[in-house]
Amino acid sequence: MSLPTNQIILAPLQGYTDAVFRDVYFRHFTGVDQAMAPFISTLSQKKINLSTLKDVIPENNVNCPNLIPQILGNIAEDFISLANQLIELGYYTINLNMGCPHSKVAKKKRGSGMLPYPEMVDQLLDNVLKGLSCKISIKIRLGRYNKDEIFELLPIFEKYPLEEIILHPRTGVQMYEGEADIDSFIKVADNTSHRLVYNGDITSVRVFNNIVKQLEKVRRYGQPSHSYTPINRFMIGRGILSNPFLPSQIQAKVGQSSEDMRNIGNLKSSKSQSELLERIKLFHDELFDTYSRKFYGPLHVTGRMKGFWTYIGDSFKDYRKEIKKILKSNNREHYKAVAESFFAKLPLFKPTD
Repeated sequence: MSLPTNQIILAPLQGYTDAVFRDVYFRHFTGVDQAMAPFISTLSQKKINLSTLKDVIPENNVNCPNLIPQILGNIAEDFISLANQLIELGYYTINLNMGCPHSKVAKKKRGSGMLPYPEMVDQLLDNVLKGLSCKISIKIRLGRYNKDEIFELLPIFEKYPLEEIILHPRTGVQMYEGEADIDSFIKVADNTSHRLVYNGDITSVRVFNNIVKQLEKVRRYGQPSHSYTPINRFMIGRGILSNPFLPSQIQAKVGQSSEDMRNIGNLKSSKSQSELLERIKLFHDELFDTYSRKFYGPLHVTGRMKGFWTYIGDSFKDYRKEIKKILKSNNREHYKAVAESFFAKLPLFKPTD
């Protein structure tokens, strides 16, 4: 089968899209071509405990398509040591996290905290790419403090054979506030020869189509338009957690998403609503059961499931009181009873248009 025009990557959300979530998600939904695992932090030691790598162990990701592990770190020797363990597990592409916006990470000059230091980035990439046999991609933001920091980095990136650059067009200090800066993304695209992946605020098909239309302005590093492949890889995180059908809405793969497209395309139909709700409930129930087997502490299980509702709850706009009851549950039994009661009311699933 030929690759689809647009390829969707499940974003790495720390504490949400772990191996359990990915395995269960891909049992119930289609449309995602690749997934990236939440970052693994480097440690100042040559061999990392296997338990630290459990999220990316292949047998824990049987249903996950083309998983890419991600490393958070700024010391080349530690990065190489961890990457070699991932290579031993069978991974051929590894992502370097240069985009994490959280201050606890950034103040250590990790994630987006690296972006104001071009010389540091240059030295890290030079040593890492010399020391590894795998491909390296980068996940990045426009900068830590301002959106022009990336333009100091682009000439550095041109020196290296990066697999791709995944760009979230915000600064680190913005976190997720304000709007993603599409114009700055286009400017970056016009000044790099590397393959770019768009990441940020894809919450609906309408938003996706609007972003694609705007990205048609890209000219790519002074090359004529016929000499490059248009940007056709998109990373989605929060949008998928809010609406797990979103990837199959975006790309209608033959034999995979046509049923999803037909169902979700007619949200006013009671039949479609019942089918969608049944799929979501099956997904929810399997996720709850799997977490219950994996975690022993009741707060661990309910905490994970509350994360599920933090996002998908936005697609049940008329049931905010019921969602609050779920979020207030304090043990497994109470949680299960409240969630069952919620689904028994046959709530309307209405994702963002």
